[in-house]
Formats: sequence, C-alpha cells, structure tokens
Amino acid sequence: MTLTNTSHPEEFILLGFADRPWLELPLFIILLVTYPTAMIGNIAIILVSILDPCLHSPMYFFLTNLSFLDICYTTSLVPQMLTNLGGSTKTISYMRCAVQLYFFHTMGGTECILLALMSFDRYVAICRPLHYTLIMNQRKCLLLVSLVWLTGISYAFSEATVTLQLPLCGHNKMDHLVCEIPVLIKIACGEKETNELALSVVCIFLIAVPLCLILASYASIGHAVFKIKSSEGRKKAFGTCSSHLIVVLLFYGPGISMYLQPPSSITKDQPKFMALFYGVVTPTLNPFIYTLRNKDVKGALGNLFRNIFKSK
Repeated sequence: MTLTNTSHPEEFILLGFADRPWLELPLFIILLVTYPTAMIGNIAIILVSILDPCLHSPMYFFLTNLSFLDICYTTSLVPQMLTNLGGSTKTISYMRCAVQLYFFHTMGGTECILLALMSFDRYVAICRPLHYTLIMNQRKCLLLVSLVWLTGISYAFSEATVTLQLPLCGHNKMDHLVCEIPVLIKIACGEKETNELALSVVCIFLIAVPLCLILASYASIGHAVFKIKSSEGRKKAFGTCSSHLIVVLLFYGPGISMYLQPPSSITKDQPKFMALFYGVVTPTLNPFIYTLRNKDVKGALGNLFRNIFKSK
C-alpha cells in the first residue's frame, strides 16, 4: 500500500458486502432502478414548481430546494455504490473520498435544517394565516434558504476537514460502501475522543434540535387543524402536513441512529444499510409522497405531461 507524504493512504478499500457477495447483485439491480427513478421524480417536482404559476409559493419553493438536495444527495452516493457492488474494483482514491465526504455531508446537514424550515412554513400557514404573506415573503424565503445552505456547508467543511486530519496509521480499509465521517473516525488511530465529542455536539444542533422544533410545530399544527370547521380544509391541511411528516421520519430516523451515538459504538453493517436508506430510499420516495398526497402537485404534473404530449 502506497502512502502519501502526510501518512494518508492514496486510496481506500471499501469492503461493502464482500463478506456476503450474494447481496451484491440484488442491491446493484435495486440501485440501478431506484437511482433514475429518484432523479426523474425530483426533476419533475422541480419543473412543475417552476413552470406552474399555481405553485409559486414558499411551500413549493422549499420543496424545490428539497428535490434539488435529494438529487445531489443521491448522486454523491449511488455512483460509488454501483461501482462497488457491480465490479471487482472496491477502491476509491483519497481525493475522491475527501470530495465525497464534503459533498455528502453538505447535503445531509442542509437537509436537516431545510426540513425544519419547511415545518415552520406549514406552522405559519396554518396557525398564523393572516400573517403568512408578511412573514414568508419572497425576500425572507430567499434569506432563510441561503442561511440553511450556509449552515450545511459550514458543518460539512468543519467536520470533514477535522476528520481528514486524523492519523490513520496505514489503515485503508473501510467496512462501508462510501466515505462517511463516523466510519473514518472509527478506523482512525490515536486520540479521537475529541472528534467523537465534536461530531456528537454538532449533530445535536443539526439533528436533535431541528427535530424537536419540527415536532413542536406539528403539535401546534395538529391543535390548529382540529379547530378548522370545514372538513375539506382539515383534510387539505392534514394531507399537506402528513406528507412532510413522513419525509421527516424517513430522513431523521436513520440519521439519528448513525450520528447521535459515538462512532466507536456503530455496528458492522449499520453504516451500509443506513447509507442505502437515507441516500437511496428517502430521495426515491420523497417525490411519490409529495405527489400522491398533494392535489396541487398531481394537477401540475398532469398539466405538464399533457403539454408535453400536445407539443409532440
């Protein structure tokens, strides 16, 4: 194994499911189907949100950002997973690993905050409807989304940079499909308790705090929805909010299991299945969740496809 001047390996060996090769082909086929599905679904949501004037509202502006995030998120993981599962090459260069680390954690950190912002938007829309246009105007929405992205980028660059400084003592084997901060900390040698503590503290602010805010928002929303006299109004509010709540649970569940415990206590297969879940399953399901439970999006998609076929 060749080492760089800084004692880091030139490449990492991603073991993946090498101990269970019978899993590789089924997972490869699943990824080959779900990846384009996720891309098409999220691109469709972005297109209808931009092209349909009825969807020019803060909720769909945030949804467009979420779909763009999911596209970037899954793209930062799936090509490497396909390479690992579908071929004999199980390696990734140190530089590609570092780039993946920055990119993947930027998207993950940003999505944590964005989901909290989307729940705040629903809270204002349902609990403060008379003040909605004043609170969630275009300028404030752009400012809030910019802050969300800046937070995600700051988290990724700080944590990934510190993690990459850890000595590896020649270790270049990761029991994972991709490069991820907790797994890199786990294989590092020397004193790494500070890194574990820093990651836990940062993730409390990025995962636990936003999740508590989301749950508090939905507690208030639930209380307000039951006060709505119109059954149609209750149904619409419940449909919109339940879609977002399902997405929140799908995203935060695996995130909590990976990042709110010390990397040293992570089990052998946990990172691989969690990465498959929040890197593949969630981005694939999000468009369907928002489409199937939202009449406005379904109507906009129908109009988009009709216009495409008419033009042909």
